[in-house]
Amino acid sequence: MSPELPLSAASLTEALAALPLVDHHVHGASRDDVDRAGLERMLTEADDVPEWMTQFDSQIGLAVRRWCAPVLDLPPHADPDAYLARRLDLGAAEVNRRLLRQAGIGHYLLETGYKGEEILGVEGMAEVSGSRIDEVVRLEQVMEQVARETRTGAEFPDRFRRALADRTAGAVGLKSIVAYRYGFHFDPRRPTDAEVAAAADRWLEETGANREPRVSDPVLLRFGLWCGVDRRLPIQLHTGYGDADVQLHRCDPLLLTDFIRAVQPHAVDLLLLHCYPYQRNAGYLAQVFPHVYFDVGLGVNYTGVRSDAVVAESLELAPFSKVLFSSDAWGPPELHYLGALLWRRGMVRALGSWVDAGEWAFEDAVRVARMIGRDNARRVYRLDEA
Repeated sequence: MSPELPLSAASLTEALAALPLVDHHVHGASRDDVDRAGLERMLTEADDVPEWMTQFDSQIGLAVRRWCAPVLDLPPHADPDAYLARRLDLGAAEVNRRLLRQAGIGHYLLETGYKGEEILGVEGMAEVSGSRIDEVVRLEQVMEQVARETRTGAEFPDRFRRALADRTAGAVGLKSIVAYRYGFHFDPRRPTDAEVAAAADRWLEETGANREPRVSDPVLLRFGLWCGVDRRLPIQLHTGYGDADVQLHRCDPLLLTDFIRAVQPHAVDLLLLHCYPYQRNAGYLAQVFPHVYFDVGLGVNYTGVRSDAVVAESLELAPFSKVLFSSDAWGPPELHYLGALLWRRGMVRALGSWVDAGEWAFEDAVRVARMIGRDNARRVYRLDEA
């Protein structure tokens, strides 16, 4: 145990370090080497990094230099140029191997629907990480693939249902980015096939033969959601913070309340992803609805040293059986590594302080950390049955 830490924090650190986490929402690591500009673009949700600034002057940039540099045989707080040089010297495959294998993730639930050509897929991630990998399928990606093969709106509803069934035959969950494409202020009711066909006709006409289809019609988006409910798989919903496509005020999970109520009789779990800065709203929904869960994944990485506060806020209201761990890492394996490291540290600091104050028993702190870090995901996604 480290002599600098109180006994409870040191013991919690050891317990969490030994816990193989389930990262219930994550993407693949980068396939190829990137230069400094490329890495900086992947360390922000902005469209680009202006020439006059560097992303290393941010919470996530400083966290990379502090925590990832030693994994690459550099001192903590290594200069960004030295860090990039070492990264290129080792090569993408070795950087991936080191950071993924030291993250302590036993099981990744990999969402493969975003820029899959740039990142490792299920087999590649399994090989480089040594971890178990299961797939989560993005509803909108399936819908856009069906649109490429469809001529009329009338055939669209059944084509999509069949394609979704085929695509998810081996998946453990579904994901929707309705927050990006429209927002959560949509009509919660299930659309009729006639409504879907009319919306699909408009979409196909607008897309034309020479453009990639991008679904944003609210009728089609909620059709996808309800087809997901019919598949009876857990449905992940991007919530809150994201890139410049998001209109953040429309991504507050409280706007989903009517949809959440409509889904409840179907006994399908809804998982609110990331949630920052709405993590307290998500905690409320997870408390009052039995089929709602949440995490603070994306916000943990991007808040760096302040992620302790975000993790602690995720423990305020919701029952601990309704909170999960995720990194939402995409691209640089630094994000996979930091997502786990910062979450573990945030849990140790929050739970350890409560143990030290006599508010919690140490055994309860360990049990709750295991629930959130591993056991809740195993139950929700039925991973022990897969």
